[in-house]
Amino acid sequence: MRDRLILLPGWGLGISPLDPLAAALQGLDEHLRVEIEPLPELESSDLEEWLDELDASVPQDAWLGGWSLGGMLAAELAARRGDRCCGLITLASNPSFVAHEQWPSAMPGETFEAFLAGCMADPRMTLKRFSLLCAQGAEDPRGLSRLLLGGAPNSAVPVLVSSLELLAQLDIRQALQAFRGPQLHLFAGLDGLVPAEAAGELLALLPDVEIGLIEQAGHAFLLEDPHGVAGAIQAFLHESGDD
Repeated sequence: MRDRLILLPGWGLGISPLDPLAAALQGLDEHLRVEIEPLPELESSDLEEWLDELDASVPQDAWLGGWSLGGMLAAELAARRGDRCCGLITLASNPSFVAHEQWPSAMPGETFEAFLAGCMADPRMTLKRFSLLCAQGAEDPRGLSRLLLGGAPNSAVPVLVSSLELLAQLDIRQALQAFRGPQLHLFAGLDGLVPAEAAGELLALLPDVEIGLIEQAGHAFLLEDPHGVAGAIQAFLHESGDD
């Protein structure tokens, strides 16, 4: 199934931010099947439960990719599947979203805790704030924020909270090191959620994989320039397919 790519979305905003990228990829390669798989609607932050759900719904022997939280989950699923995954693509996915001693290039813990508390108290306002952070660094941040928010599903508060709690505890470094297939990880230079320094840190951890930094772009770079991102992904898929 080297002609099939499954994309997982990020937190809170649903599948619509991935639609332009999927369309751009299909336009570049008519033989490539691109599917967007919604994240599980679980009221649990247990990683194994999330992976069980995804393993049951995501087709086997395909390329796995994702944006932000979706990319982190794609990495964990790729490591679980091993040879039954063709390769991995992550977009603005930090190996650890929340900073800790071994991974400082991430969001400070107190910032995340305040964000989580905000989600519990006022989820709509928190999603709005989140969409603005995603759009930070874009040419038209307010317009991009409105676009992100406009396509967001009306998720239940316990689901939003549990997926945030999952995001806080995820550390995918071991999964990335364990997965032996081809990997492409793209970061943004003006990302308001994932520090650009994470790209260099990941390159030090995984010197044999492809890592790119899009300098003048924010967290939602896949929506800012879907055709440019699709071109980078298609080149990577083509190159990996020649191995």
